[in-house]
Amino acid sequence: MDLENQRRIKELVEKYGAENVVVILGGAEAEAAGLAAETVTAGDPTFAGPLAGVSLGLAVYHIFDLKDQVDEAIWDEQISMMEMVLDVDEIISEVSSIREQYSQYK
Repeated sequence: MDLENQRRIKELVEKYGAENVVVILGGAEAEAAGLAAETVTAGDPTFAGPLAGVSLGLAVYHIFDLKDQVDEAIWDEQISMMEMVLDVDEIISEVSSIREQYSQYK
């Protein structure tokens, strides 16, 4: 997760509180999605950004986790193509494991 997004998330948490912020990821690779999930829950594992050493414990999901929550027409138009070519199960598993391990909002 880039430094600017880390800064934005940190500011939103300071303004609204962690209990009112949910992070929805859209990364195409499980490892990258897992690192982003870890960053917003346990802190930046690279110790390079604004969330280095900052454990926010945020609720974090990948958009694939939320398929049942998205209008079917929008899903088909915006996401279904990626769903066909990515390893959805691996991505969901990676983000879910981070959420279960670190998030206070499981």
